[in-house]
Amino acid sequence: MNKKFWLLCFFAIISVIVGLFFGAADFSNRELLSCLVDSCSSEVNEMIFWEIRAPRVLVGFLVGAGLAVAGATLQNVTRNGLADPYLFGVVSGAGLGASIATLLFDSNFAESMGLLKLFPEISFSLALPFAAFFGALFSVILVQLLVTRTFGSKTEHMLLAGIAVSFMLSALSHFILFMAEPFAANKVIFWLMGSLARIETWYAWVILPVLIVSVSLLLLYGRHMDALLIGDENAKTLGVHVGRLRFLSLATCAALTACIVAYCGGIGFVGLMIPHIIRHWLGVTSRTLIIGCVLLGGAFLVWVDVIARIALPDQEIPIGIITSAIGSIFFLLAMRQRNT
Repeated sequence: MNKKFWLLCFFAIISVIVGLFFGAADFSNRELLSCLVDSCSSEVNEMIFWEIRAPRVLVGFLVGAGLAVAGATLQNVTRNGLADPYLFGVVSGAGLGASIATLLFDSNFAESMGLLKLFPEISFSLALPFAAFFGALFSVILVQLLVTRTFGSKTEHMLLAGIAVSFMLSALSHFILFMAEPFAANKVIFWLMGSLARIETWYAWVILPVLIVSVSLLLLYGRHMDALLIGDENAKTLGVHVGRLRFLSLATCAALTACIVAYCGGIGFVGLMIPHIIRHWLGVTSRTLIIGCVLLGGAFLVWVDVIARIALPDQEIPIGIITSAIGSIFFLLAMRQRNT
């Protein structure tokens, strides 16, 4: 296992370094190496490399790591290998909250609705992640209520409830966009597809602490989460507060996913695919799974972003389209394997 772990670390580091060599600006390999080890040959190249390309690769790694960790946590606490923030309704909830915030703080829309007088000094950069978090938390609470009141607290029904909530919240988002001013709605629609095209350096300093706190918290409760894998009753006999632990885990997933969706949009199926690969590669224990998801999830999204940038000439594909295309095939294969 140690050998596999170090190979995964090496792959993650190489992915980040290689990702720096791709972008819209035409850099020679010598120039890129010079930027990495010393300084760029010009101020323009310096700005492009350190303010656009490097932050994009870094944020892409953090986003992939966060989504993979959220997916692994959802799969463990629900004991369902098909759970994923995208299918569980967390992404749709965060997207709804972020869509509302985006439209409320759009200058034209806000002025037409008379909202500028109500929110004159609130920073949009702060409002967006908070709105996304509360939307994601709302979806988690709604799923929990549906499962408790309708399905008798059966965790195997959480995924079904999550899918239902996901469709409902997506419908609300689409209705809001339909009623919104066309230009603002177009911006939100492109954002909901998931993209790293508008990444700024400070995004990393928002996502990084959320990822560190979330991963640290999940690692701290790793043994408790392992106990959930053998069933709620068995976990209770081992002294685990099942309800409290499950809600804490879901709230952590909500915070992590909301922060990512707020700045990068809806990127689906990363949390479904990566945990399956790590379980097969490294093992099923929660701590090993989470660390492996950080490494492979980050590297995976860096490569997806590279494909998004080079697949079409003079155009960039939203990465959410690519991950959904790959993830849908993976989902069908996982369903087939569960049924055999």
